[in-house]
Amino acid sequence: MKNQTTIFIPKSKDAINNFNKKVFFKHPAVNKYFFLTVDKKRKNKNTIVIDSFFSLNALKEISKQCKTKYLLLIKSEGKISFEKNAPERLIKAAEKSNPGIMYSNYFEKEKSKTKIHPVNEYQFGSVRDNFNFGPLLLFNNNILEKHLKEIKSRVHWNGLYATQLSFSRKNMITKLNKYLYSFEESKTTAESKKHFEYLEKENEAKQKEAEKTFIYHLKKIDAYLPQRQNKINIPNQKNKIEATIIIPVKNREKTIEEALRSALNQKFDKTYNIIVVNNYSTDKTKKIIEKLAAEDDRIIHIIPRRKDLGIGGCWNEAVKHKNCGRFSIQLDSDDIYKNGKTLQKIVDRFYKEKCGMVIGSYQLTDFNLNEIPPGVIAHKEWAKNNGHNNALRVNGFGAPRAFLTKLLKATPFPNVSYGEDYAVCLAISRKYKVGRIYEPLYICRRWKGNTDSDISIMKKNQYDYYKDKLRTVEIRKRIKLKK
Repeated sequence: MKNQTTIFIPKSKDAINNFNKKVFFKHPAVNKYFFLTVDKKRKNKNTIVIDSFFSLNALKEISKQCKTKYLLLIKSEGKISFEKNAPERLIKAAEKSNPGIMYSNYFEKEKSKTKIHPVNEYQFGSVRDNFNFGPLLLFNNNILEKHLKEIKSRVHWNGLYATQLSFSRKNMITKLNKYLYSFEESKTTAESKKHFEYLEKENEAKQKEAEKTFIYHLKKIDAYLPQRQNKINIPNQKNKIEATIIIPVKNREKTIEEALRSALNQKFDKTYNIIVVNNYSTDKTKKIIEKLAAEDDRIIHIIPRRKDLGIGGCWNEAVKHKNCGRFSIQLDSDDIYKNGKTLQKIVDRFYKEKCGMVIGSYQLTDFNLNEIPPGVIAHKEWAKNNGHNNALRVNGFGAPRAFLTKLLKATPFPNVSYGEDYAVCLAISRKYKVGRIYEPLYICRRWKGNTDSDISIMKKNQYDYYKDKLRTVEIRKRIKLKK
C-alpha cells in the first residue's frame, strides 16, 4: 500500500497549509501532494494553478499530474487528519471492489468540538449536484482518466458533477462505511453551505451548466422526457366547490389563526372552502380552529381516525373528503398567502394552460413578516421546455403548490412528513403539464418552530436519502415509459 496515492487539496491560509503538509509529509501511503489554486501568483513547486474549482479542465490537469494508481481529492479548504491507516483502508477496499470513486464517513471539527458526520450511500437516483460525499474522494486514476475523456462538453464549474454522473452510469461509486478522517472546514471555503445558494444571481450560469450536464445524463440513461404539450381536460363535477385550500396542522397555536384568516380573505369569483386536517394537536390549535369554523362555514375541520398520519396522509384525508373541490391548493399552517388574489391567480392558470398542477413563488420572511435573504424564491430553474426533467436535479418544486384534485386521487401522497409533496409533483410532472407563476403569491415564515428548522446531520441524511430514493423510483419509471 506504500506510495500508491497522490493528494490534491485547495490551497488555503498558511497555517492550514502547514498543518496539512505535516499530515501528508512522509505518510507511507502518500507518494506526492499538491495544493490547488486559481491564483497564478501563488504557484510554486507543490502548487497547481487551475481555472476553476472544479472544472473539467482542472480535473484533467489533476489526473495528468497524478502518477500513482489512486488520486485522493480533498474538495474543500480546511485541515484534514487521517485516522489510523485511513488511505490504506480506502485503497484496500478499492482493490477489492474496483470502483471509480470511493468515499467514507468522517469526523467534523469546529473549534474544540468534534462530531460524527455520516454520509449517505449513493443511489441510482442520487443525481443532485450537491450530493454530499464529504470533503474527501478517492479515485482510481486510470478509470478517472477514461471517464474524463468521455465527457465531451465544456464544463467550467461542474466537472465533479459531470464525473459523478458518468461514474454512476457504470455503477462505480462506493461508500466505505467507516469514519476514516477528520475535517475542520476553513471559514473562507468556496463551498457554501447556504440552503438557497443555487438561487443566487452569481450562480445562475453555474446552474444552467449543471442543468445541461444533468440532461445529458438523463439522455444517456434514456430517462429524458420531451416537453408534454397535451392538454388536460378539467372535468365537470357534481358539487359546486371549485377550489379547496388544504391545511394540515399539528400544534400550531401561534400561527394557525393567521393562516386561516389568510385563506378566508381570498377574493375569488367562484365557490371555495378550506379543509383543515387537525392531526391530534395537543395545544390550543383545536380550539382556535373550532372558533373560526363556528364563524365561517367555509372551514371544514377534520380530525382523522388514524393517529399515524404524516403530512402526506393528512393531505389524502382532505382530498378524499366529499366536499373537496375541483382544485386542491396548499397552505401550510405557519404560512400565509401574499394577498387576497392568490387563489384566483392559481385557478386562472389551470384554465389558461390546462395543466395538471400549478406552482407559484414565495417570499421568505421571519415570524414578524420581515423579508429575509434571499427574499423571493421563484424557482426559475424551471425552464418551460425542461422543468419536468430538471426537477429531478433540485430538491423541490416551490410553493404554493396546487393540483387538479382528480390527479391526487389517482396519485396519493406517501404518508410521510418530508418529501411527500416532491413525490407527488414528480409523478404528475411525468405525465402532465405544470403551470408556473413567478410572482410571489405566498409568504413562507422561517422561525424556530418550522419542521425543517435546525435539523441534525442524521435527520438531514434521512431526508436526503428519502428524496434520492424517490428520484430512483421516478427515474426508473421514466425509463420504462420510454420503452
